[in-house]
Amino acid sequence: QVQLVESGGGLVQAGGSLRLSCAASGRTFSEYAMGWFRQAPGKEREFVAAILWSSGSTYYADSVTGRFTISRDNAKNTMYLQMNSLKPEDTADYYCANRGPKLGTYFYDRTSEYDYWGQGTQVTVSS
Repeated sequence: QVQLVESGGGLVQAGGSLRLSCAASGRTFSEYAMGWFRQAPGKEREFVAAILWSSGSTYYADSVTGRFTISRDNAKNTMYLQMNSLKPEDTADYYCANRGPKLGTYFYDRTSEYDYWGQGTQVTVSS
């Protein structure tokens, strides 16, 4: 079982910044890829960013490119999401997710690709 714990959410004014963290643990934690998704009230969960654990290759949704940065600390088994220039439309619950090694193409923006999820951390951006 893999445990993912997010932290760092909160209330911030538009234009501000937050850094989210996702700490991973568990005997079966597989360091293949991890991602950030978000879900606003009444909306579906959507992809934000993803990172390949070994190479550090990153992927971003168009809506956050240039404002958000995903990173990881291998030694700490922790992933981060630095969010700058926040907008009210970034308001959502943010979830981290872990994907282990699998055969086939990695569709990083699909929720079905990920095996484990955190409980979420709330981000509210006021205008």
